[in-house]
Amino acid sequence: MKIILFGATGMIGQGVLRECLVDPSVEVVLAVGRSPLAQDHPKLQTLVLSDLYDVTAYENQMAGYDLCFFSLGSSAAGTKEPDYRPINFDLPVAVANSLARINPQMTFIYISGAGTDSTEKGRSMWARVKGQTENAILRLPFKAAYMFRIGAVVPMHGIKSKTPLYNFFYAVGTPLMLLLRKFSPANVQTTEEIGKAVLIVAGRGVPSAILERSDIYRLLH
Repeated sequence: MKIILFGATGMIGQGVLRECLVDPSVEVVLAVGRSPLAQDHPKLQTLVLSDLYDVTAYENQMAGYDLCFFSLGSSAAGTKEPDYRPINFDLPVAVANSLARINPQMTFIYISGAGTDSTEKGRSMWARVKGQTENAILRLPFKAAYMFRIGAVVPMHGIKSKTPLYNFFYAVGTPLMLLLRKFSPANVQTTEEIGKAVLIVAGRGVPSAILERSDIYRLLH
């Protein structure tokens, strides 16, 4: 399996990248981003772009891949829709449109969030925008597309967020999340589990295009 990964430097992307590199079914991973990755691996290739919104000039380098995993995005905290929408709707939909055209047999997996609003009509701005993004991607002519609506995630294997404040939160909050996981395991996943779930879905497919936290849990247990 040949995989394109957007968001490899983020916490979720790091977890997925790690599982891709250790999985023998994965032949190559192309990490696309604005900066090169620090790590080196025989399976890992990088494509550094100054403008992620326009990948048309690099379509030849992204042809022939089986899976795209997309986990780029920004927090809605303190953000108005005009600032939130470009990176959480315009960017993933632009990338998905290009990849659907050059790789129609590709599977596209988008990291969304628990509480996303598929009706696009709710009061929560971020949930509406995420719902619009999901719906736009699901309309594209991919072989398959899946929306991962993740919730609380515990980083493993030394993985850290690019945001220092988030790292502080995880340092303080991880014991609480692990306690929550003990009593409600379907509501808290690890970065390793999300990576494994992505590869399971890419390899065999699942009936539903939208995977809630409980669906991700059942894939692994």
